[in-house]
Amino acid sequence: MEKETVRIENFSDAVFAIAITLLVLDLHVPDTNIIKNGTDLLVYLKGEWTSYLAFTLSFFSIFIMWVNHHKIFKQIYSRNTAIMFANGLILFLVSAVSFPTALLARFFDGEASNIAVALYTGIFVLINISYNLLWFIASKNKKLLRPGITNSAILKIRNNYLYGLPTYIIAFGISFQFPAIALAICMILLVFWAFSSGKINVIQE
Repeated sequence: MEKETVRIENFSDAVFAIAITLLVLDLHVPDTNIIKNGTDLLVYLKGEWTSYLAFTLSFFSIFIMWVNHHKIFKQIYSRNTAIMFANGLILFLVSAVSFPTALLARFFDGEASNIAVALYTGIFVLINISYNLLWFIASKNKKLLRPGITNSAILKIRNNYLYGLPTYIIAFGISFQFPAIALAICMILLVFWAFSSGKINVIQE
């Protein structure tokens, strides 16, 4: 069976690459007028810790999303309009990650941290929903999937993406009162998605 999703995957790879590159734009080099010596530079860099945190968290979030996107399209062989639009929704949300990342970098260490974290966790709730939607649409018609995939494998992939959704929703809910804990949950979910992507690869093999 010839794979029909190559153009979708190539376009998606380009969007992921651009989205992950945009994150670095929020890292700023200090003006030479305010840096007189090494101590000044160290003080400045310490003051920018929220930018480094936001950049690191979002970089690996997008990277792991790309890994999972690659793995899921190893299972999808054919396309229809619904799959293309569901994939477009994923790309739209991924390309928007840089905005809440910038808010997190600027406001996490202040009184507006709860709203910054809520917006940050909120976009990952939507991204998780979009991944679930893509797989739901693709798996409804087994003819769209790779030859020989079993119903058990389809169910395992579906459950894999569903598991993260309630956790993201919890992180979003508590971010208004406990933003640091909500962000820690996002970090834990990064580890979960990193390991779960390996499960998809096992399913494929």
